[in-house]
Amino acid sequence: MSHIDKRALSGLKVVEFAHVIAGPLAGTLLADLGADIVHVEDPGRGDPQRNAGPAKDGVHLWWKVAARNKRSVTLNLRTEEGRDLARKLAVWADVVICNFRVETLEKWELDFTSLNKINPKLIMLQVTGFGNSSSKRNSPGFGKVGEAMSGVVNITGFPDGPPVHTGFSHGDSVTGLMGAYAILAAAYRKNNDPDFQGEWIDLALYDGLFRLVEWQVIFYDQLGENPTRAGNQLAAAPAAVINTYMTKDGRWITVTSGTPRSVQNVATLVGEPLEDYATPAMQVQHRERLDELVRQWIKAHTLDECVAEMDRLEVVASPIYTVEDILKDETYRERENVIEIEDPDLGPVRMQNVFPRLTNHTGKVWRTAPSLGEHNDSFYAEDLGISPDGIAELRAAGTI
Repeated sequence: MSHIDKRALSGLKVVEFAHVIAGPLAGTLLADLGADIVHVEDPGRGDPQRNAGPAKDGVHLWWKVAARNKRSVTLNLRTEEGRDLARKLAVWADVVICNFRVETLEKWELDFTSLNKINPKLIMLQVTGFGNSSSKRNSPGFGKVGEAMSGVVNITGFPDGPPVHTGFSHGDSVTGLMGAYAILAAAYRKNNDPDFQGEWIDLALYDGLFRLVEWQVIFYDQLGENPTRAGNQLAAAPAAVINTYMTKDGRWITVTSGTPRSVQNVATLVGEPLEDYATPAMQVQHRERLDELVRQWIKAHTLDECVAEMDRLEVVASPIYTVEDILKDETYRERENVIEIEDPDLGPVRMQNVFPRLTNHTGKVWRTAPSLGEHNDSFYAEDLGISPDGIAELRAAGTI
């Protein structure tokens, strides 16, 4: 009996004419759940992300995670031969992901209108800085610009300080997540609509974060107020207590409350009379006093003492985790959130497991990132049916 691949997206064929973070992350998320991702790279340079971030013994680490579970083929899209081959990939694929400039795709006849003619049911995710329908459709865009445009940076930081970007590629990453979600929505439509005529997903780098801060527009629209930076307390926090505090032994802990009962638990922790926190209005009235009392109490206790007493009183709190803390944490261990996998360059390496977790159709990390063009021979021969002589000619011409 043949083995049946039960990963949720097994059989979904995706070609990535995309590089760096946003587009390829959408592909990686699909690959983790079983999709067949063919990452197309320039024959000479490869994806610039291959050389991003810290390296160990000349081996760049970020790439090992960013391109996991994918196949790498090389293809020179600046030649007519390369673009002809790219169109064959688009015919093979269910999904194309791209992040070239709009005018470049149109010039190369690799835009959705062109590819939809040769693959009428193609799903195409096109990531740009400002969106195809914008007058800035051909302007270069980066994740930080998307973050700034989304409104997120304006509300991040402390009231007396500057706006703050988060400490990772926030805009790019959320765009990748939103892109994967949109692809799956289109794939559902394709599988349930006999008249499906393809789908073009036009995603700008600010779209995802702008959507996730779902209250900012209606607040301004109805109240005439710009949400502003409020530190760890958030501009629209429903809680009387939400902040980070330093312990006696120099660690950081976050404390939060989202219900009247949880606020009273915090009041009990610091010896406040519960009758002063009986209603939401009273809790808001005493918010600053309670925050200062919590700060003083935590400063007088070690992290372990804080965690033990807060657990006893059902105060919702958590240490601020470093990566070292994450790798030691019991919950992370129980959930198998971190895996170890063998890498041909580095040996065993640890990285995040597959998220989200599907119980019956689970994903899997089956390999770290491929070397540049590692799958040229196998993919072009087995999936596109090009003969060994044909592959040799493509290689000799610099097309792959």
